[in-house]
Amino acid sequence: MSSGAEAVGTKADAGTGGGKRWFLEAGRRHAWPLLILLALGFVAPLLAVFLFSVAEPRTFDIWQTPTLANYGTIVRETYYISFLWSLVFAALTVIILALICYPIAYGLVRIFGKWSNVVTLGFVIPLFVSENLRLYGWILFFGKGGVLLGSAKALFGLEMDSILFNPPMIVFGMVYVYLPFMLFPMTLGLSMVPRQVTEAASDLGASRLQVFREVELPLAMPGITIGMLLTFVLGVGAIAEAKILGGQSVIPITQDIEIAFTYQQNWPLGAALAVLLMFVVATLVLLVLRRFDLDRILGRR
Repeated sequence: MSSGAEAVGTKADAGTGGGKRWFLEAGRRHAWPLLILLALGFVAPLLAVFLFSVAEPRTFDIWQTPTLANYGTIVRETYYISFLWSLVFAALTVIILALICYPIAYGLVRIFGKWSNVVTLGFVIPLFVSENLRLYGWILFFGKGGVLLGSAKALFGLEMDSILFNPPMIVFGMVYVYLPFMLFPMTLGLSMVPRQVTEAASDLGASRLQVFREVELPLAMPGITIGMLLTFVLGVGAIAEAKILGGQSVIPITQDIEIAFTYQQNWPLGAALAVLLMFVVATLVLLVLRRFDLDRILGRR
């Protein structure tokens, strides 16, 4: 009897193992269309950009002998200034938004209650309007004779010059445009902090600053970090703010890339600039992500 039971158990185990293998193989087969789509939509364009970056300057043939002439042009000329401007603008945007969004995120999670949806809607609705239209709206507000300066002249007789077309206005535009991209991940991070934990820390005698520094901030840091990284990546690639609010007083690296691809018709140079930008941003992001346990953040363990 025991040998028969063992045989039945062995067959059942084999059947279970076979079923698992079948599902695994079926999953792999059904994953092929998605893998092909990702390869065509993501890997292929990146490969094309890289091949163009090592092509002869001002040519459109990517199958000739590779050359580093485009990277040499970047080193010899002043493109590093555009890189620095883009990185500085992105870093300032991240810092300012972190200071602005944390109190708002805390209010959405802990204070606003039933009004949280209304406040959230107020931040979401502008996303349905084109970024360029919203930036031109600020031109009408801050421009000479616009809403702000025109009202100051009409009401108080003050004659003031326009405050547009300078680096601070570029940062203002980036803070305005990218605020939701910092706010929502930060709100998600704060919502993951159990209220019981903060209350327990307070009951044990921790001050409000200690609760913030030792309980809330570490537990909410994954969401805060994701918001910072998302904002930084978007900020490095910003171009509309520099064109519209900055009046091209400062040329970010993305505008140099656009000029190389359009007006100069030098695709290899534009591709080389894009490759360097991707390398710099990816390096900075990976250095930050190394400090966090992504499996724990994503709920894998």
